[in-house]
Amino acid sequence: MTLSRQLEGYRLTTAEILYHLPDHPGVLQSFVWQDLDIAPRYPVLHRFLDFWSRQIEGKLHSVRVGTAALITPGEMRSPHMFQLH
Repeated sequence: MTLSRQLEGYRLTTAEILYHLPDHPGVLQSFVWQDLDIAPRYPVLHRFLDFWSRQIEGKLHSVRVGTAALITPGEMRSPHMFQLH
């Protein structure tokens, strides 16, 4: 995970992929995928799902996506009171 990619807008993206088992199509299996990607278009995830559709036997059922920025503004917490004059 490079800082430059994060500054370009990449965010940690997690996708839960539900797919049908090839031998038992009535059974759903879960697969969790995680990578740096750019919201809201998710080009990296789309490339992975295209690969899945072409190369993996399990037919896709659904995909749930969550994302989080890795670089956020700093936050300061203190149990003490600060007084400015």
